[in-house]
Amino acid sequence: MAMTRASDTQDGPVALSKDGLPGWLDPVVHAVETVRPGQLSRFLPPEDGAGRQSAVLVLFGEGTHGPELLLMERASSLRSHPGQPSFPGGALDPEDGDPSGDGPLRAALREAEEETGLDPSGVQLFGALPRLYIPVSGFVVTPVLGWWREPSPVGVVDPNETARVFTVPVVDLTDPANRATTVHPSGHRGPAFLVESALVWGFTAGIIDRLLHFAGWERPWDREKQVPLDWRA
Repeated sequence: MAMTRASDTQDGPVALSKDGLPGWLDPVVHAVETVRPGQLSRFLPPEDGAGRQSAVLVLFGEGTHGPELLLMERASSLRSHPGQPSFPGGALDPEDGDPSGDGPLRAALREAEEETGLDPSGVQLFGALPRLYIPVSGFVVTPVLGWWREPSPVGVVDPNETARVFTVPVVDLTDPANRATTVHPSGHRGPAFLVESALVWGFTAGIIDRLLHFAGWERPWDREKQVPLDWRA
């Protein structure tokens, strides 16, 4: 049976809703509603409108160890960021619609379905962070936040693009023992998480770091602890 694409199941507008969210998400909702672009990153979209519009899905679920986030690991054969953990996501397609409207919401769900097999009908989108810029790739990224209201099976859909799909308990992300700083060859320093036998760094780690901070979930951690980008458990 052919997989139903998110774009096939969402003919009408894709809306944000906070109705019925679990109480533990309240700090995240508040953070999303109050955070300013400059508090998330120093890399903001170019004023001339340059950059390719894209979106990622920051999906919160509830597992056996409490709140968790859905992540995927890019295939090692990819030319761009091989083997790097990330949120599901990608560039907007023409059928996603208006980049300044619900286009990023549609793209986040569509890409998550294509990359992880996620059933988008079980996801309740409740917010979107300000658009950010990734200079190395030229992407303008909208992080779209969702609640995994009705969990569905997920896994690798295309092994040429994705090595694995996994969830990470928030309690592991806030554990000081799992936190570190990475130093890019360019000299840029950024937060990192050593979880699920993976090193989460770069844009994804930056978003997680800021969400933990502004949601009040962050615990003191050793910012002088450094790990190389080729770290392996």
